[in-house]
Amino acid sequence: MNFPALLDRNAIQKRLRVIFPEGTPERNKCVRGAAAATVFTMLYVGAVERGGRWLGPVHVVRMSDRRASKVDDGSRAAYARRAVLIGRRWYAENSREQVRDEVLRQGLIPNNAVVERPGIATTSGAPRYALKHEFAALFDPSLDDVSFEKAADAWRASSLSAAARARISIMRRGAVASDQGVLVRFPSGETRRLTAGPSSVISRAVIEEFAPRFLVEPAVLWLSESGAKVISRDDGLAADLGLKIDPSKNLPDIILVDRGTESSDFLLVFVEVVATDGPVTPQRAEALASMAKAAGYGDRQIAFVTAYLDRTRPEFRRTFPSLAWQAFAWFASEPEHVVILHDGVRSPKPLGQLLIR
Repeated sequence: MNFPALLDRNAIQKRLRVIFPEGTPERNKCVRGAAAATVFTMLYVGAVERGGRWLGPVHVVRMSDRRASKVDDGSRAAYARRAVLIGRRWYAENSREQVRDEVLRQGLIPNNAVVERPGIATTSGAPRYALKHEFAALFDPSLDDVSFEKAADAWRASSLSAAARARISIMRRGAVASDQGVLVRFPSGETRRLTAGPSSVISRAVIEEFAPRFLVEPAVLWLSESGAKVISRDDGLAADLGLKIDPSKNLPDIILVDRGTESSDFLLVFVEVVATDGPVTPQRAEALASMAKAAGYGDRQIAFVTAYLDRTRPEFRRTFPSLAWQAFAWFASEPEHVVILHDGVRSPKPLGQLLIR
């Protein structure tokens, strides 16, 4: 078997960041430096599907600049057979678990980029990993930028799951600006146009995806943008509900109403949209609840939601510790799911009864 041509690991990392865009499940584990070193080493030893050669984590942790410079077939075949360290290693010997568990088993294998050799015992130290043939082809040095991007698009279409591709699409929409802004269709059929940007993309998803999925008969009572620009307010509905909507107050980005099918189904939903900051904290929840309680609504008729673009984004990791208990977190990239921050006080039920089916 001929060995594949090699890119250096910096060039490989640049391509990985294109192949796995924002929104890819476990993206960081697929694009970090250790992932680039792993892909380089797989190519170096010829660990490509149907080629008969396999990689073990030991090959990655014993790779070095000196070894990588020896690109003749004999040197590469010898290293594939036995990973002998020469020169200064890229990673410590105890980094094998990072390569095996994070880069391979949690990152590249679930994303359909790497195959595992069948018939090898879990406890065996035998090499067992290889790049899928179509994935390995994306690192052909002869590909120019245009050809590479087309090949990467084709690989994602054929290899990533439908859910992963949907997340990527939503993340891209959140990052791309448009002179026309973001058009939002309300449950009533009315439309409003928001300024382009990630916050508007999340707001649209809340109204078009979250509301019909999780509410019985949703209506939009209030919608604003950053800078307190009011996009829509339904004063008639607010009056019917006995709510005093004061724009001078620190209102949430969105207020939804679920009128339900019975009076017991009624729900006020206060939604904060987080593209950078501003989740529903305990203090925020208390302030918003006071407005609803002044109109006669009880705790079970009030819900708080913090809406994000994606749970892998830094704004979620940064703000999650400050979210209020008994609130929800929701992600535009995974609209069918919701996170419940249950405090065990208002509904002390067994865990199974809390799960949304």
